[in-house]
Amino acid sequence: MDQQRAARTQETPAQDRPAAGRVVVVTGAGRGLGRAHALAFARAGARVVVNDLGVALDGAGGTDTSAETPAGQVAAEIRAMGGEAAVSTDDVADSQGAARLVRTALEHFGRLDTLVNNAGFLRDRMLVNLDEDDWDAVVRVHLKGHFLPMKHAAGYWRGEAKAGRTRRARIVNTSSGAGLLGAVGQGNYAAAKAGVAALTLVAAAEFGRYGVQVNAVAPAARTRMTERTFATRMAAPADGGFDPMAPENVSPLVVHLGSDACEGITGRVFEAEGGRITLMDGWRRAAHIDKGTRWEPAELAAPLRGLLRESPGPEPVYGAG
Repeated sequence: MDQQRAARTQETPAQDRPAAGRVVVVTGAGRGLGRAHALAFARAGARVVVNDLGVALDGAGGTDTSAETPAGQVAAEIRAMGGEAAVSTDDVADSQGAARLVRTALEHFGRLDTLVNNAGFLRDRMLVNLDEDDWDAVVRVHLKGHFLPMKHAAGYWRGEAKAGRTRRARIVNTSSGAGLLGAVGQGNYAAAKAGVAALTLVAAAEFGRYGVQVNAVAPAARTRMTERTFATRMAAPADGGFDPMAPENVSPLVVHLGSDACEGITGRVFEAEGGRITLMDGWRRAAHIDKGTRWEPAELAAPLRGLLRESPGPEPVYGAG
């Protein structure tokens, strides 16, 4: 293995290995975007902890530590190309599981440099048909499943900083256009992904003192969660041309945000689709009115209409109209 890595290092220009030497954890890395991210980090020189529970699209199913799990298969792909990988089947929305995930990186590779939060699943329903259990399950894995790995990773980085070993650490979270703009039939998912965007801003502000930069991506790509819901939009081109919805298109941005090369970029949300990267500009104060004292309800009709005329209209909700 050492000879394979040495040969690969000699053959690959340094600029093509922006994550060389870094230890990266990718959650939900058994399929789709997470798998693409894990493989891209490995090609960029990172040692990768591949985390995946191996559940179905709706989160059903249990854990299995065999090599035949999705996480085991991705780790085997990384090793086959001369890289280093460890497998985690921990539940990232469980505090003990998230703690074990961080320990896996430390026990196998002696450090942790980058955390990519990507795990998630869908249980789509219109709000009037959405069961409480389906709300709780989706919010748990997407939102709590971001919070807990960040908490335990930041605890490690805080300890390193206190010991005088401040890391150039990175966290890349996964939001969604559904969370930023809304999506009909995905109220639970949209709420969770909106929470991820806000959590990213808070974590960036709090973790900076430990040398940690925190950003988020809102990917548009073909995965198990999108290929049926948005089948026409997500279909691969029949002519074999550039596939704008291939999950691999998102990974270069994630690798960059997870590397040393993005020094100084933190607290930002980027949308990625095909070859297009968009810096998302979230809630901002637009036009305002100020009476200087309390308004009466009957006074507000005309001033509020004026505010709406002076301000840009909202982006449309996905699936509306």
